Amino acid sequence: MPLAARERKFTDVSIGTIGRDGTFSGYASLFGKVDLARDMVEPGAFARALRLRGATGVRMLYQHDPAQPIGTWLELREDERGLFVRGRLARGVARAGEALELMRSGALDGLSIGFRTVKARRDTKSGVRRIVEADLWEISIVTFPMLPGARIESVKDDASALPSVRDFERWLTRDAKLTRGEARTVIARGFSSLLRERDAARGTPDRLAGRIREATRLIRNEEQQT
Repeated sequence: MPLAARERKFTDVSIGTIGRDGTFSGYASLFGKVDLARDMVEPGAFARALRLRGATGVRMLYQHDPAQPIGTWLELREDERGLFVRGRLARGVARAGEALELMRSGALDGLSIGFRTVKARRDTKSGVRRIVEADLWEISIVTFPMLPGARIESVKDDASALPSVRDFERWLTRDAKLTRGEARTVIARGFSSLLRERDAARGTPDRLAGRIREATRLIRNEEQQT
């Protein structure tokens, strides 16, 4: 493929828990989101490439360097949100090990697609280029993203592991619908007990959210009475 025909689209990623086997998942592209280059990927843009190549035909690279493959993609699919990816970093590869540690620490948290535009149209009013079909050939783990929003959502660990404090705070505010202050109260006063009693995190998210809200209410009542 001529170098001039290649394009890259970076996507911000948010790392959750990291698997001991180097497995992680997230979104490499978000549909309907305008990136910093004024491009927007349309739903279905990757369908043909995924059908022809499959997950194993798309390379996992480090920083778009073809000399640095660092793992394999286990699953690539489009859903209503964007291009969902699930992959595994390669054991025994030095660069993959480094990437894993950087992802765990939060220092490396970007995904970027390498592709060739097959079909696109430009909105003359907004100047946004809508990518209708893209020939996807690689997805890289990168440092600097271009599209804020789509992120690596899960880097899986063993089933009994609890989330990091940062991930727990994000879940409390986004999914359990607590305020930031309430979330910080739960983390400061109650999360340590969850770490000691791992079974407290089992069950459905709704049940856990209810328990957390109740714990927050009790903590706040105690503070008001003192």
